[in-house]
Amino acid sequence: MKESRVLEWKQEVTNTFLKTVSAFANFGTGTILFGVNDKGKPVGIPDANKAALDLENRINDSISPKPDYAISVDSETRVISLVVHEGKYKPYLYKGKAYRRSDTATVEVDQVELKRLTLEGENLSYEELPYRGEPLQFRYLEAKLKEILQVSELNDDLLRTLGLLNRDRQYNIAAALFADENPFSGIDSVRFGNSISEMLDRETFTGICVLRQYDGAVAMYRRYYQYEKIEGIRRETVQFIPETAFREAVANALVHRTWDVNAHIRISMFPDRIEIVSPGGLPRGITPDEFLNGYLSNLRNPILGNVFFRLHYIEMFGTGIRRMKEAYADAVRKPSFEITDHAVKVVLPCTDMKLEVSTDSQRVMEALGSGMILSSKEIAERLNWSKDKTIRILNDLSAKGYVAKVGQGRGTKYVKC
Repeated sequence: MKESRVLEWKQEVTNTFLKTVSAFANFGTGTILFGVNDKGKPVGIPDANKAALDLENRINDSISPKPDYAISVDSETRVISLVVHEGKYKPYLYKGKAYRRSDTATVEVDQVELKRLTLEGENLSYEELPYRGEPLQFRYLEAKLKEILQVSELNDDLLRTLGLLNRDRQYNIAAALFADENPFSGIDSVRFGNSISEMLDRETFTGICVLRQYDGAVAMYRRYYQYEKIEGIRRETVQFIPETAFREAVANALVHRTWDVNAHIRISMFPDRIEIVSPGGLPRGITPDEFLNGYLSNLRNPILGNVFFRLHYIEMFGTGIRRMKEAYADAVRKPSFEITDHAVKVVLPCTDMKLEVSTDSQRVMEALGSGMILSSKEIAERLNWSKDKTIRILNDLSAKGYVAKVGQGRGTKYVKC
């Protein structure tokens, strides 16, 4: 057992633990063990029962609103266990500040995170907030609705049905994202040569309808990863990267990204792959395992997702990752995914690339097996290698798109693509 994002050791009782109580109540259930030294050895707390009562009083007096927690005492070791449950009434503040865990440390949240916690506590998403900018027009959205759903016109009733207009006839932020012009970031798409210093083409789709951003990205993809092949009287479209996988990756990036940060979705097009980086990390409530296995338990932007679904830009909630993998079913190189707290990266390799790995790299991939998510330490122990050698090979496999990283820092794990 060692300290982690969900476990902290305290040799003594001091008020610093209250920051961690705030962090666990705000961002996920965790445990604080009192009477354990920095090496993980139980040393006990003098008069542990009295100290447990003191902990309870400190929490009740210092954290607002009152968090959900449980305290127990091990009579043999005199170790006090404090389990703090993630709460519903966020943010949970200590001295007027909210905290979160960063690996094994507890840090104050920034203003963006604080606003997100407040919205979550009110059971709202950012896209539901009222939009207070310039008047909105929806020519592009209306054209798509007419083309795909055969609607006669886009009126207030339809806007309310789509969730873009509230009962007070006020637009929300989701409406602004579907408007012809808006102040939000979009997609920055770049075509590179053999290195990032060789930029061959660039298009930035920003401040425009998210559907137009999507269509613009697909059009650029088609310029470089598709061509028409004519054999006799037959015309066939050849795809270096499956269009289905690219469409799903871009749609997922738009629907699941955070829109309260001024950052573009980045699409980097290389001769052998496309990399798509979406701001915001995974939505709350989705674990890396659920993401990589194609499950979806919490949609960050449900209004955007609903409109994309109605217009058939996405097939069904939660199936995007599985559809990307299915598009590569017969390919040697598979899509890879890298997940951090602040971004999700999808790498789509060209299907004509051959598998080129060393013997040692092949042994690492065999150690990972199918569907397992392991740390570099676990892989090194399986192979009886040094950790440095294992990490070096894992980094090479990750760069080539054969394995994906899950997490970051000391919590990084790996999964075979």
